[in-house]
Amino acid sequence: MTSRAAEGSEAPWTPSTILVTGGAGFVGSHACVELLEHGYEVIVVDDYSNSTPQVFTRMERIAGRFVGAVYELDIRDRHALSAVFDRHSVDAVVHFAAHKGPHRSTRMPVEYYDTNVGGTTALLGAMDEHGVHRLVYPSSCWVYGDAGRGPVDETTPPRPASPYAASKWICEQILTDVCRRRPEYTVLCLRYSIPAGAHPSGLLGEDPHAASISLVPYLAEVADGRRPRLEVFGDDYPTRDGTAIRDYLHVMDAVEAHRIALDHLADGPGMHVYNLGAGEGRSVLDVVTAFSRECGRPIPYDVGPRRPGDIAELVVDPTAVTRAWGWRPTRELDELCRDAWRFQRLNPHGYGDSAWGPNRKE
Repeated sequence: MTSRAAEGSEAPWTPSTILVTGGAGFVGSHACVELLEHGYEVIVVDDYSNSTPQVFTRMERIAGRFVGAVYELDIRDRHALSAVFDRHSVDAVVHFAAHKGPHRSTRMPVEYYDTNVGGTTALLGAMDEHGVHRLVYPSSCWVYGDAGRGPVDETTPPRPASPYAASKWICEQILTDVCRRRPEYTVLCLRYSIPAGAHPSGLLGEDPHAASISLVPYLAEVADGRRPRLEVFGDDYPTRDGTAIRDYLHVMDAVEAHRIALDHLADGPGMHVYNLGAGEGRSVLDVVTAFSRECGRPIPYDVGPRRPGDIAELVVDPTAVTRAWGWRPTRELDELCRDAWRFQRLNPHGYGDSAWGPNRKE
């Protein structure tokens, strides 16, 4: 991987050193592996609020390379961020660091706005101070809110229905305004659907500190006996089986798109928004059936009430990014469930207690 061209050079700008915020998290850790395997120098900042530093030894086992440097810090700490930029010649940033999940955000809205919006503005301040003007911003399909039935494209007006979705939409507006007023900035905003699954090696997967609230890791814990039953939140939606419909994207497809995005930061300045998704809706019961098939056992479940901020259907249309970059998801729901189940079997209690040896507790 070549480094960025010197000022005034006619050589095309190519990123070499990438700062990944939230790089120890679920999607962030998979993205780091993807970047390492493609020759990038990767610098990570993370506060481990929903992650663990144990992922870095696993990244190295997969990629055959170490992350260049890791810093434990709060993304809102501009002074600490500035020190990272002082130490490294960063070419571009991929900004995963954020609280996630619409339902949890309804219980702690202040924390979500503080971290997601405040962290983004702190990062922009540190970037600006050090002349770094290229950013890949992972947003969310949740900004569309209750947009009705069928896939939504990028022209669909955002209608965020939770503090999480609103925080992502606010950040998008901030980034759009920065790009409008500062022509040296390029931001690629990726509104992706529900990332799930795991690395096919079983070394990396979704291991949140809090009790799992995402469907796929919840299913894995039920299948493995860590939970007695799955709770399905509502079966009275106007959908084919009464359960909510979502667009599930394999995490490996998602991080491939983020890596491809880095190649397109030189396409032109400004704010560019793309959907990432499978473009196909799956109900909760569809995913239950697929996971049962992959784990070889039925998944018991109970039906409970809807959760605050939930909607009937949310599916994104990824046609625009396919036309622009040639990216399209290649992994089906069965593979997503199979990889998630492999990670659960090999790491029955998460990263701290696994079949991989060094972190296993006897």
